[in-house]
Amino acid sequence: QVHVVESGGGLVQPGGSLILSCAASGIIFYIYALGWYRQAPGKQRELVASITAGGNTDYGDSVTGRFTISKDNAKNTVYLQMNSLKPEDTDVYYCYCNTKTAIIAARRDYWGQGTQVTVSS
Repeated sequence: QVHVVESGGGLVQPGGSLILSCAASGIIFYIYALGWYRQAPGKQRELVASITAGGNTDYGDSVTGRFTISKDNAKNTVYLQMNSLKPEDTDVYYCYCNTKTAIIAARRDYWGQGTQVTVSS
């Protein structure tokens, strides 16, 4: 019912920048929040950044000051600008959309398949 698709991952050198995009589509009544988590094999999932419908943002401690989240409401799209990338930022980045498909539907998270970000020289 709701599809979430990430794009923009890839290989970047330390100190470089990358922009991730994530578009939500399908039957969407209202989007409460959009955001990004990351997870490497064997590691716990970590919040990268989130943004609410009202524009309030939250960042993980390890990315504060380097990453910026933004959104385009008309396109149901969220962006993650990543600057000053470090090798420890290497992970699979997952986008989520917290939404409901109808006024009486339950609010829930929908997740994308993930996009790989590799920071290496």
